[in-house]
Amino acid sequence: MKTKVIKIQDENFNSLDQAVDLLAQGQLVAFPTETVYGLGADGLNPQAVEKIFLAKGRPQDNPLILHVSDFKMLEDLTRGDLTRARILADRFWPGPMTLVLKKSDLVPGIISGGLDTVAIRLPSNKIAQELIRRLGRPIAAPSANISGRPSPTDASTTLEDLDGKIPLLVDGGPTKVGLESTVIDLSVDQPLILRPGGITLEMLREVFPEADIDLGLLSPDQAPKSPGQKYKHYAPKAEAYMIRGSLLGKVNKLTDFIRENPDKKIGLMASSQLSDIFSNSNLEVEDLGPWEDLDQVASMIFKGLRDLDRKNVDIIIVEAFSEDGLGLAIMNRLKKSTANRYIGE
Repeated sequence: MKTKVIKIQDENFNSLDQAVDLLAQGQLVAFPTETVYGLGADGLNPQAVEKIFLAKGRPQDNPLILHVSDFKMLEDLTRGDLTRARILADRFWPGPMTLVLKKSDLVPGIISGGLDTVAIRLPSNKIAQELIRRLGRPIAAPSANISGRPSPTDASTTLEDLDGKIPLLVDGGPTKVGLESTVIDLSVDQPLILRPGGITLEMLREVFPEADIDLGLLSPDQAPKSPGQKYKHYAPKAEAYMIRGSLLGKVNKLTDFIRENPDKKIGLMASSQLSDIFSNSNLEVEDLGPWEDLDQVASMIFKGLRDLDRKNVDIIIVEAFSEDGLGLAIMNRLKKSTANRYIGE
């Protein structure tokens, strides 16, 4: 199979017809959302959804998110009281928020990993919205990468992982958010964040003060309610470690690490403040942006990991960030990418 790429510019959606036709035929299509690129299938067609797991090498007990075009579509896919869901949808949709709710009989078991819940989101990306609207059915779409690798934030990275495995890729340019959506469990009494993202705990507590984060680690025999909870995620090919402490402390740790590993090609992924200090060194440096601009940092995390892998570094050192606000989502991804390992400690 050769993967065809179509590029969408200036919201000219005429060429999306072939993407809609393929989805209706039970085929896979990769497309952009505002978070990362997704690998889409008709979410109500179990045979089509199974192809997602095969293309990604994804365990089938890892649930998928259904992407919808309006709240009415959510109502058809769920059961029970939707009062809290409607309040959050009015506040944060379209956008990077996924809601976990009790599922209706319309949802295939393969979507929910055998659970009685379903994860649903309404993306803000216009291409994604148009695909769902034209198909008239929810689209199941995890990130469009080989399972365990950093999620793709542009078409070329998506093609790197899935070329020859899917018939079509819709190129809508780079994504804006760069991290997957916040997943909020509303199937329980207290709203819980299962996966942090662009909708922060602080933002959620403005609506529901009792909201919290599910900090419990799942046991091996416990089924995850959300993507990203159970399996190794976001891992680069190179060994990866984090570095933390004061700016001077990080400089000293990194200098020592470089001296102790003279035969290794080392990549650094860090804030502008730390990157600038090592810009003239022998390191491969990926500048994530200013320390204080967490929106930019978040948008660069997966791209930086991929770019350093393309430069064939042996070791990647990633700067750790504060876990306040969006920093929680950033550190969630970095801890998984590095297996929570630090240098100099």
